[in-house]
Amino acid sequence: MRESYLFTSESVSEGHPDKVADQISDSIVDLFLSKDPEARIACETLTTTQLVVLAGEIRCKGVYENGEWAPGAKEEIEATVRKTVREIGYEQDGFHWEKFEFINRLHGQSQHIAQGVDAGSNKDEGAGDQGIMFGYATDETPDLMPATLYYSHKILQRMAADRHSGAAPFLEPDAKSQVTLRYEGSLPVAATAVVVSTQHAAGYDEGDKEAELHAYVKRVVADVIPPVLLRETEYFINPTGSFEIGGPDGDAGLTGRKIIVDTYGGAAPHGGGAFSGKDPTKVDRSAAYISRYLAKNIVAAGLATRCTIQLAYAIGVSKPLSLYVDTHDTGTVGDDKIEAAIMGIEKLGGLTPRAIRTHLGLNKPIYRKTAAYGHFGQKAEGDLFPWERTDLVEDLKAALG
Repeated sequence: MRESYLFTSESVSEGHPDKVADQISDSIVDLFLSKDPEARIACETLTTTQLVVLAGEIRCKGVYENGEWAPGAKEEIEATVRKTVREIGYEQDGFHWEKFEFINRLHGQSQHIAQGVDAGSNKDEGAGDQGIMFGYATDETPDLMPATLYYSHKILQRMAADRHSGAAPFLEPDAKSQVTLRYEGSLPVAATAVVVSTQHAAGYDEGDKEAELHAYVKRVVADVIPPVLLRETEYFINPTGSFEIGGPDGDAGLTGRKIIVDTYGGAAPHGGGAFSGKDPTKVDRSAAYISRYLAKNIVAAGLATRCTIQLAYAIGVSKPLSLYVDTHDTGTVGDDKIEAAIMGIEKLGGLTPRAIRTHLGLNKPIYRKTAAYGHFGQKAEGDLFPWERTDLVEDLKAALG
């Protein structure tokens, strides 16, 4: 491992056009799961100037059955979408929650997919798709997340909170952040660069107002990143000069285009599948969650300071094709022993899609909150973010003797 290097991660705010799309897609997932815990949803969203389009495949009792919409279902979907955009904060000429055109092109799930996924008399529920999924954890931060992404998320979360509370009325919803850290060995020792681009009210791109915005951003950074890391930091705040036009009016947004922001900021591999808009039978989502859960519990148990997990599935097949554990030469026991321990823990059920959903409680309307500021590293609270719990630590220790 290199002794000294720079590493960078970025985050985007809830008002970024792709994140608007993700939150809309997951608000639809939540709506359907609130009606039918066994609903099947694959909802993609397109946002652009005064337009939101939904597309995808669904199956949901009481909402869409036998090729027909239930009375009032379409209206409830549209109301849910508009409410999501309103809560993000878009009331702009180019994108307004009350005024955008809405097009719903959701339709019934393919029977060929359904027959592979659904449990039957002679088969368990199968994976909703083929693919590989990764989980990761590192002891760099209290949340066991890469520090570069951890700080990038925290900067934007703080700015969003100030915007919603009125503490920073000059901020608009769209924003991006980026943090570069210098590492010595495995430890971050300095933030060499911080980039923040934020949509702003008119006039905050020159003179005293621009200085006010820049000073505000630096205060947020100083509150988020420990002072010991900020001694040699170069700041890039709205480096284009102006950022008044933003959100879906400034750039089209699509579900699933921010998968590295959603996961580990590039510090770990990604299997390629997005999360938002998908019900938990889709292993793109559920297996990525259980992989994070396993990696986090391995690090929390003191079995490693850094861990990557890979799972692989085939569509319609319940048993995972492979489980791979890599503790990056930081493990206290062999990686193969950890693999065997995981597969031997009864409550994990062999990591079948049904067992994952049951153990983590995923058939609930818990997904809208995952669609901004990362699916990982957030606080497990009630039904939310159950894959962030560290309640497998004792089971792992017991399985390893």
